[in-house]
Amino acid sequence: MGRTLEIRGVKIGDGIPKIIVPIVGTTREEILAAAASFAGVRLDMVEWRADWFENVFDFPKIVEVLTDLRAELGETPILFTFRTSREGGQKAIDIKDYADLNVRTAQTGLVDLIDVEAFTGDEIVREIIDGAHAAGVKIIASNHDFEKTPGKDEIVRRLRRMQELGADIPKIAVMPQSREDVLTLLSATLEMTRKFADRPVITMSMTGTGLISRLCGEIFGSACTFGAVGKASAPGQMNASDLSAILELIHEAMR
Repeated sequence: MGRTLEIRGVKIGDGIPKIIVPIVGTTREEILAAAASFAGVRLDMVEWRADWFENVFDFPKIVEVLTDLRAELGETPILFTFRTSREGGQKAIDIKDYADLNVRTAQTGLVDLIDVEAFTGDEIVREIIDGAHAAGVKIIASNHDFEKTPGKDEIVRRLRRMQELGADIPKIAVMPQSREDVLTLLSATLEMTRKFADRPVITMSMTGTGLISRLCGEIFGSACTFGAVGKASAPGQMNASDLSAILELIHEAMR
């Protein structure tokens, strides 16, 4: 595993994979109700999937929701994500508006990390990364392939490219067409973390076929995993409480 990253006391890349729970509500009320439902759930970070929000293109409304989320979630790290329709999200957005939204959100001081789709275009990606870093916000650079699982070398190439662009955490999610595809993803994760990564990496294989990849990060090198409380944001996410229990069991058995 590459070096760790600490955010609000959460050490990413150290020990048990950290659990990220998404919020996918469409209204402010749904979003805050989801956050309130996390009380008592073992989680390490909350991802707000802002592309689901009905008023996402009205920036003052974004600030209102983030202010309320920060009050509700306290010291839990918040990851802001606008997932574009191009990578499986709910809405399309012009790339200039995408950059502006992410940088302005970083500047609010209300979020700890921002997800940037790594292959939006190097210039735009660097603009967002530089803007977020200037505001003291970390970057997860992401890539989602909902059609297939690329070859091992291609997965490693993409993760290394994210690292070169300056992302604090490279992330890739792929779609398995077979069990062999899951092995490809795990093999690529191991190679990346052993040979190339100098920071935490997140990888996953989606759907039920790829579920094992969400559980074995401590073995193969994925620093975080996504679990659901209520509505899942991607195919193959399991309940966060069950996920936490399994990760703990694996960690204890590895000692």
